[in-house]
Amino acid sequence: MPLEGSGALGAFLRDRRAKLDPAAFGFPAGRRRTPGLRREEIAQRANISPTWYTWLEQGRGGAPSADVLDRLAAGMMLTEPEREHLFMLGLGHLPEPRFRKVEGVTPRLQRLLEAMPYSPAIVKTATWDVVAWNRAAAAILTDYAELPRRERNILRLVFRDSRVKAAQEDWRSVARFVVGSFRADAARAGVGGEIADLVEELTNSSPEFAALWRDNAIVAQGEGTKRLRHPELGLLELDFSSFAVEGRSDLGMIVYAAATEDTAERIKRLVDARNAARADA
Repeated sequence: MPLEGSGALGAFLRDRRAKLDPAAFGFPAGRRRTPGLRREEIAQRANISPTWYTWLEQGRGGAPSADVLDRLAAGMMLTEPEREHLFMLGLGHLPEPRFRKVEGVTPRLQRLLEAMPYSPAIVKTATWDVVAWNRAAAAILTDYAELPRRERNILRLVFRDSRVKAAQEDWRSVARFVVGSFRADAARAGVGGEIADLVEELTNSSPEFAALWRDNAIVAQGEGTKRLRHPELGLLELDFSSFAVEGRSDLGMIVYAAATEDTAERIKRLVDARNAARADA
């Protein structure tokens, strides 16, 4: 059921409409009896009839379709959290996931990553492309900056990069976990079509991936422990946790933390040394 009935939907639409600047949407400002856009202007942008839009604001006419809500969200330039709230009010559930290509993250999110100087952290998309990382991740996991953008994909690294493969203490367990988690993530994000080329590529180039993909296993990523053989530090034991990025259902963050004091001390020495070398360069 929609949240609080159609009256809440109408109130939300009226509130958002009143906050929109006509000039920013290409409409003459002039003298208006009320702030924001007129109802007919919202209807025009959403490609729906002014009468139907008026009914929505007045709580009449029944529940709108997902298509109408999507057009309203686009017409009013709602943020993703606002769009999700619109769907909850109008239909009682979140919108179907939609895929969008991500090239990077906001400066604020990047600063958050760097605020964890000794905890490797990455941000990945729904198709498991790594789009952001901190200095600790570059030192301990992979220096993604040295890779072509196309190769900054966790599955490609696990199944095709010999250094990443050799670094895993139990590569087969890691591979099974990665494929199962990836399948669950892709299904949850609704990106089945977008991963088709990647799956075909890896199926043709990696018999191990092909076998694991046919197995249809599903794994909840959540949290766990990773044992990694670092070329300079030796065996490291890391705990990891996965987090959703608020307001971005297409992004996920994975943060690693030293599981032992010895691991923590070795990571700190290496990261500090690399930061010092960078400062002297």
